[in-house]
Amino acid sequence: MRIAILEDEAVLAEQLSGVLERAGHICYCYSKGSAIIADLKRETFDLLILDWNLPDTTGIDVLRWVREHIDHVPPILFVTSRGEESDIVEALDMGADDYVVKPVQTGEVLARVGALFRRSYPSKGKDIEIFGDHQFEQKSTSVTVSGEQIILTPKEFGLALLLFQNLDRALSRAYILEKVWGRNPDLLTRTLDAHISRIRVKLSLRPESGFRLLPVYSYGYRLEKLNQGEE
Repeated sequence: MRIAILEDEAVLAEQLSGVLERAGHICYCYSKGSAIIADLKRETFDLLILDWNLPDTTGIDVLRWVREHIDHVPPILFVTSRGEESDIVEALDMGADDYVVKPVQTGEVLARVGALFRRSYPSKGKDIEIFGDHQFEQKSTSVTVSGEQIILTPKEFGLALLLFQNLDRALSRAYILEKVWGRNPDLLTRTLDAHISRIRVKLSLRPESGFRLLPVYSYGYRLEKLNQGEE
């Protein structure tokens, strides 16, 4: 999973990112609220870890901005030295999903992150995932549409499944590339565009079939599930 860590203590940020990356996650660290907000405007993350006290703002202000400006808000974990009950209540009331008081035990943070992912992304990891007439089988990397098997390459399969797992959610180009091709892939933009074009055709991702695969200007792509009669 792709995790953004907002923490102005460099040692703690490195400690948190280290334990999470060893668990298989990809982490991006920020020391200022303005920096993470700038990236949230153009990037997609699966989870946010926020400190409260920051050089330029507060974690609460960042949380407020996220709730006001991001359509699909990822789970949010506060990791902060502020341990008063009133602080915890304020963060949770503002929309935080969990709260850890410093000094932190990295094992506890890892367990809480795992719990948030299981709760927020319950369908991911299943061998067979079904989205209407589209059925994905992970072991065989095969897809059937209305009972008809569709031949996809492994990358096409991974891209299509990622889009279906995130229906109606805009995904940034960097997020898609990392999820499907790995971190920092040496790929041209047209590689992703070509794969998008192929799965749009192969899986009939068009309004008449109930789906619409759209580019999001200066951001990435979004697969929308249409209501009956909507075009």
